[in-house]
Amino acid sequence: MLGKVKTGALWRDLPVRFGPWKTVYSRFHLWSNDDLFHKIFESLASDADFQEVSIDSPSCKVHPHATEA
Repeated sequence: MLGKVKTGALWRDLPVRFGPWKTVYSRFHLWSNDDLFHKIFESLASDADFQEVSIDSPSCKVHPHATEA
């Protein structure tokens, strides 16, 4: 599911190893309507250890208007 959301690929372009695209879409749709992804995120975020998190500033892109350019 994460690969589909991350790449934005069409449902029909999913790798064969995931099974029929209609089945994958149906499950995604059901899980999305049941807020399953939100529940998973909340569960993972509640136990997150942010002590080792760092953001590399060169990887952060800023809109030209933000720099008053």
